[in-house]
Amino acid sequence: MDQKAKEQAFMSALVTEHFVQQSAASATISESSSRASLYLLSLSSSLVALGFATQSKQAFPYFAATILPAIFILGIFSFVRVTDTAMANLNSLRAIARIRRFYAGLVPEAPRFFGEHDAAGDTATALSFIGITRSWANALFSMASTLAAINSLVAGVGVVILLVMSFGPGAFGPAVAIGAVVVIGLMAAAIAYQLRRFRQMVAGRH
Repeated sequence: MDQKAKEQAFMSALVTEHFVQQSAASATISESSSRASLYLLSLSSSLVALGFATQSKQAFPYFAATILPAIFILGIFSFVRVTDTAMANLNSLRAIARIRRFYAGLVPEAPRFFGEHDAAGDTATALSFIGITRSWANALFSMASTLAAINSLVAGVGVVILLVMSFGPGAFGPAVAIGAVVVIGLMAAAIAYQLRRFRQMVAGRH
């Protein structure tokens, strides 16, 4: 195979890879949406069931003790997987950024159409594709953090119910305070987990 044929084959492979990475990025978004919807649907159905269970003071504690932990565990699984898909999405966008950088260097006029590559690297360029900059604050607004926030509230409410059922209505105030600490602690852990995964991916250990 001569040099020209190799260059043509490379360009064909590069265009194919670009398409594959775009498809992979779209698939991660679709999976994230599906998992978030599944969790929220399960949660809303469980809350309706809990509402009916409140009509029986004897049955409610047992029902809540069964439903809330199950929802919380489902939330943990959903959060971890949505974080995985977010990292996979960003990884695909980084690959696209590298390909675009190659396109932009083909001819002098190319940067007008493909944009200048960010000096901070492929990660910064990939983040710009979704309208954000590299900052720890992005972890607060991700889909994974949305799930973590809701799931943390589920855990906090579960703790409040457990303490009130154990120590009586007089313990409601301290129970709420402890529940709030649980919520804040879980959210902090969720954000730290996302940031650690991001750093690992950028460092090449994803």
